[in-house]
Amino acid sequence: MTRLLGYDALVVALAVALFGALASAFAAKRGENALGAMVRGSVLTLFGLTSVAVIAMVVGLVRHDFSISYVAQVGSRSTPLFFTIISLWGALEGSILFWIWVLSMWAALVVWRNRDVPGRLVPYTGVVLLSISVFFLILLVGPANPFGLVTPVPADGPGPNPLLQNHVLMAVHPPLLYLGYVGMSVPFAFAIAALISGDAGKDTWLRLTRRWTLLAWGFLSAAIIAGMWWSYEVLGWGGYWAWDPVENASFLPWLTATAFLHSAMVQERRGMLKLWNVNLIVSTYALTILGTFLTRSGVLSSVHAFTTGTIGYFFLGFIAVVLLVSFVLVAGHSESLRSSGRLDAPIARETVFLLNNLFLTAFMFTVLLGTLFPLVAEAVRGVKVSVGEPFFNRMTLPMCAALLFLMGVGPALPWRRSDLAEARAKLLVPSIVAIVVAVLTAVALTRNAYAIASFAFAAFALVCNVREYWLGAAARRRALGESPGIALVNLVSANRRRYGGYIAHIGVICVAVGVAASSAFRAEYDGTLKPGGRMQAGGFDLALDSLWGREEPQRAVVGATVRVLRGGREIDRLTPRMNFYRTQDSPVPTPAVRSRPWGDLYLNLMAFEQDGSSATIRAIREPLVPWIWIGGLIVCLGAIVAGSGPARKRAALRETLGVEPERPQPMPLPELEPASTA
Repeated sequence: MTRLLGYDALVVALAVALFGALASAFAAKRGENALGAMVRGSVLTLFGLTSVAVIAMVVGLVRHDFSISYVAQVGSRSTPLFFTIISLWGALEGSILFWIWVLSMWAALVVWRNRDVPGRLVPYTGVVLLSISVFFLILLVGPANPFGLVTPVPADGPGPNPLLQNHVLMAVHPPLLYLGYVGMSVPFAFAIAALISGDAGKDTWLRLTRRWTLLAWGFLSAAIIAGMWWSYEVLGWGGYWAWDPVENASFLPWLTATAFLHSAMVQERRGMLKLWNVNLIVSTYALTILGTFLTRSGVLSSVHAFTTGTIGYFFLGFIAVVLLVSFVLVAGHSESLRSSGRLDAPIARETVFLLNNLFLTAFMFTVLLGTLFPLVAEAVRGVKVSVGEPFFNRMTLPMCAALLFLMGVGPALPWRRSDLAEARAKLLVPSIVAIVVAVLTAVALTRNAYAIASFAFAAFALVCNVREYWLGAAARRRALGESPGIALVNLVSANRRRYGGYIAHIGVICVAVGVAASSAFRAEYDGTLKPGGRMQAGGFDLALDSLWGREEPQRAVVGATVRVLRGGREIDRLTPRMNFYRTQDSPVPTPAVRSRPWGDLYLNLMAFEQDGSSATIRAIREPLVPWIWIGGLIVCLGAIVAGSGPARKRAALRETLGVEPERPQPMPLPELEPASTA
């Protein structure tokens, strides 16, 4: 019954999505109201039906209904309930089912939230999202059907991939990734709808999609950081980013979406980069589908890859359709996408944004080349080529340093104007701080050029961004007599987009510092200890207290209890473990991490004697790693602040109707610039 309910819901959902997408063309002839009602009804019904399918699958997993093919593939009676539920997205068919549910949720939110916006832009956006849904529903009722019938019904199943049931972050990273990945469908749908409806030359679609893009970008940022944390906490190698092809696949659309969020400001303020912004949005969406292809096609060997099979060809065909349709629409509306503004001065904020876009795009192409080149070389020449960490570091680190520098210069420069003396005055103090940091780093810490440059440019950017808060709050205090805290809160509230962007900048700076420090100053220590034995690990003494084992329902666990001492005094106890699963030949490690703001002590159990007489421990000192996770949280906070301003529905409606809205006048404070969209 559960199997039939889930599958029938998907079949009906496919019919609804297909009918909604095709019937909208006829509804459009009857007027905007008929079109909007048709699209809203189809999208909301689609969301309801996909929700039924997801609930049916969760019920099947929880009840261990092994007559359902997906449950037989990933279910097991010994798997804890928590990991049983989240195995919904642990394999190919379930991940696509979760994908279509998230897509239908985004579509329902978009059409419902913008139901009062007149015109055909929002309904056509819904049509595009319905059309995308058709593709994924075809997969679900065809080659990736999760509700297939299994006969005879097995008594038990293998359970989820051990790597995916070894840490609670499995419940965090994939949903965030889907919310970010699938969320990028929304700006793509708005862009295509603007081309179809003839509104591509206006800024209406850009303004309506800005918050949706920020929301998806925030989820994708959180997903990347959570994925790094999962790798750090689960895989046992002491790292968080290996330039794995599937890691890169999540990073690529983040780069182009970041470029779009900056270049969109230039279009809104100066009427420039209209064609560029449409192309950025199309590229971002195409890269999300490319990442899905890499994960689900079987062309890659990765801890992130799901399976092998023919489904990859469907994704390649879909990418081709997306690019072809987008190219035809863009070419047909090239006249309306001409820029109405021009660059007035070389020293201005829009110049920095242009350079920012160039570096982000170059970064994207570099990572894309390094990711795809081995696949192309093997397909064309039949030889395996490895493109690893040295290539990516050598090619991308200079661009990271340049982006950090631009992250500081941008806030310091005004729009349109060119005043070299003013720019020099604003950048003097940050430059001095950067030089001092560079000298101190070279003298006291390391001669690594990239580490020195990272710390120096991070200090430069941090001073530039923090100073914007200081100057703005100080101006409010002088003009309005507000207390420092109230002045800061009101400053951010008055222009959330601008200061939310600066918060995100500070988060990126924290991540950059954490990555640079942990890479430059990482130290490893190995030792084989008997109970009571000790080893040194960079200022710590590690004493093996005991080696133990236990049986759990889904696995066997062997662990070591290690006392951490400093100056002869015990300050902590850590328990690195090895987990043995029935379906996995090699053990899955669970490192133990002692985390402090200045760095981590990371212990991994490498080997042990079965009689408990000794254990081999690897200890890694990881300076400033926690600031990667803290920086990720700050980035997400910046996205929330930047996208949480007042709705201003009346202004949005006026802009949609083609009426120039009344823009708020800047506060008449001498030290504050006019309200900026940075």
